[in-house]
Amino acid sequence: MHAPSNRRYLSLWLRRLSTDRIERRWPTSAERPPAVVVESIRSAQRIVALNDAAARMRLRLGMPLADARAMYPSLPVFEADSEADRRLLDAVAEWCDRYTPLVGLDPPDGLVLDITGCAHLFGGEARMVRDLVARLWRGGLRVRAAVADTVGCAWGVARYGEQKIVPCGETEAAILPLPVAALRVDVEIAADLRTAGLIRVADLASRPRAPFAARFGASLLYRLDQALGRVKEPIAPRLPVPAAMAEQRFAEPVGREADVLGTIEQLAFRLAEVLERRGEGGRLFQLVLFRADGAVHRLEIGTGAPLRDPPRVRKLFEERLAVLGDACDPGFGYDMVRLASLVSERCDPAQTGLAGGDHAEDLAHLIDRFGARFGLRNVTRLRPRDTHIPEHAVMAVPAHAPPSSRANKDKREDLTQDSLSPTRPLRLLEPPEPVDATAEVPDGPPVQFSWRRVGHHVLRAEGPERIAAEWWRNDRHGRALTRDYFRVESRDGMRAWLYREGLFGGEVKPPRQPRWFLHGLFV
Repeated sequence: MHAPSNRRYLSLWLRRLSTDRIERRWPTSAERPPAVVVESIRSAQRIVALNDAAARMRLRLGMPLADARAMYPSLPVFEADSEADRRLLDAVAEWCDRYTPLVGLDPPDGLVLDITGCAHLFGGEARMVRDLVARLWRGGLRVRAAVADTVGCAWGVARYGEQKIVPCGETEAAILPLPVAALRVDVEIAADLRTAGLIRVADLASRPRAPFAARFGASLLYRLDQALGRVKEPIAPRLPVPAAMAEQRFAEPVGREADVLGTIEQLAFRLAEVLERRGEGGRLFQLVLFRADGAVHRLEIGTGAPLRDPPRVRKLFEERLAVLGDACDPGFGYDMVRLASLVSERCDPAQTGLAGGDHAEDLAHLIDRFGARFGLRNVTRLRPRDTHIPEHAVMAVPAHAPPSSRANKDKREDLTQDSLSPTRPLRLLEPPEPVDATAEVPDGPPVQFSWRRVGHHVLRAEGPERIAAEWWRNDRHGRALTRDYFRVESRDGMRAWLYREGLFGGEVKPPRQPRWFLHGLFV
């Protein structure tokens, strides 16, 4: 006997996944006739799935469609659709998240749930399995489920065993009487073992291992060790594991927005207690709303700083729900609500002054509200960069990004513009628009210019401010792009930022006449 495992796994087998998907489109009162799903295999149409009615008619998997039609000419036949089956399996996995957040896919027709520490919420493992199976059967899905200490044992018992719950420490007693196919081995290996007279798993476990390894490879023995618990087999959850989580179940579904928001705040208080003990705050919160009809809504909000303030969490989700509107329709109500912190960071208490409010915190809350409404990626701020080229002097970064998350390799982003530098427009034209300008002397300021077919006479001018591009920004002829900027004011009051690109004279070949551009307007 092996030491009992400290984990419990539930294997769910949707034994008629393909035909159940098809039958769910039929009227509920209609009698389920025999139906098969076929796929082209080796240039022949063969049965790859069938319902219970077809199985009772002695049809079997792998049978050629021609043989089945010879037996039953009016047999309903459907083409295989693996993508539709996968979507249905994903939907069932999403629904199973109400039992545990650790749900893994076991394609093509199974799921594995890590229910360690979750069964007591449903009155024990037996009641949990009965509730899960009954709900899926009412949804038109034929399923079998089993719970065991190992994934392999639960998988084998669900498909080949009779019991639903394997008690802790009784893995061998449950798996040894099962056929060798219960070890999740290839069909060819299982057939070869049966030919050799090895029918049950016990026939393998009681014999020397070396001949099996030489004949069938290491995979057969590896599956055996996984089923018996000699080798650990963790599941791969389809969704990230939350850093902290709180959930509320309801005896009767709730559908009013006020009730949902009140539940969110209560869960946020419970979540804040967990995060406070860790000295952390949430950066990415997820709200999961489980509808009574099986649909699941997932909403996420991010924050610019670690947060564990329940009223603010409620306010952010209120903003998010206001944006979604009918896309988050409660239907017949929600029977479970879960609030989780997917990402958390260190959050130490901050000393604030008594004279006034914390403006930085108010700004962070405003950014979080904008992010909840429009998405965090759509809320940005401009940061100066260490470059002389005006159109590259600032860059857009996420408004919620803290200073520590920006690229440390480019510390020039933290530089601010010198207060003694010439004033520049807040908004620039992209790209700069060409203008026709006239100057009294070649290197002097313009005295008049024409922009968008409108002439302007310059009343005042300041400059030039010479800006030379970096050496890697030369034009295609290898010439440095030099600009002379002027701040000008026209007689009609327009204040513009003009620049002359290029220099007069010089030895650069081929020669090019400088051109004038309008880069921005002062408002």
